[in-house]
Amino acid sequence: MSVSVTEESFSRQVLERSRELPVVVDFWADWCGPCKALSPALEVAEAARQGKVELVKVDVDANQGLAAQYMVQGIPAVKAFRDGVVVDEFTGALPPARVEAFFDKLVPSRGDELLAAGDELSLCEAAELDPARADVAVALAKARLERGAEDEALEAVKGHDGDFAAAGIAARISLSRAGLGVEAFAALDRGERDAALDALIQTLTEVNHSGEGPTGDLDPEETRDLLRRAIVGILSEADPSDPKSRAYRRKLAAALG
Repeated sequence: MSVSVTEESFSRQVLERSRELPVVVDFWADWCGPCKALSPALEVAEAARQGKVELVKVDVDANQGLAAQYMVQGIPAVKAFRDGVVVDEFTGALPPARVEAFFDKLVPSRGDELLAAGDELSLCEAAELDPARADVAVALAKARLERGAEDEALEAVKGHDGDFAAAGIAARISLSRAGLGVEAFAALDRGERDAALDALIQTLTEVNHSGEGPTGDLDPEETRDLLRRAIVGILSEADPSDPKSRAYRRKLAAALG
């Protein structure tokens, strides 16, 4: 249940409190029909997050100074505070689904918490909660690869072909089973990303330019495509503004010819 905040208590109940957890402020008025329509959705969203976010109300008629300070030009006006500043806001009576999405951006979902935990059991639960999350699928596949469970890793990224990192893991497994890139992927697992990329791009260059080179049991065209996907998958998880990442993208383009 939300509490009422005044100009006198705003600093303590909103600004200071928001340094501990997000505080959502509902600027409203008793005469405002849309405000009353929005309130239940706000309260449900707060309750669903079990103390991870607080909801307070500011009557704009009784606290005109606050309304002016935070440039409230229409109500209901909802503003989310974190660390003493507004980090997100909306105006008007949004439908419940959009209110939930607003709160989701402030408070990590259960899936986010499980992903942050990082162990395979947590990642399995996260994947069950939201099978569409490619980041969870990739993390789960990596955890399974750490114990050599390639079939289970492939199952984790199944259906995520549109995600570069997921497609890269599937390509890695196909290459490894053909005896290709084994040392490169071992380097990647040790955290030696540059060494892994150098080795994979060198192999791609040999196959692409000569039609020969190491291909294992795969034909050259299939090998090229798998190497490309594996390299792109690794680069997709790097900071795109990193000069090294940009350099490796250029090397990949050159290797592809």
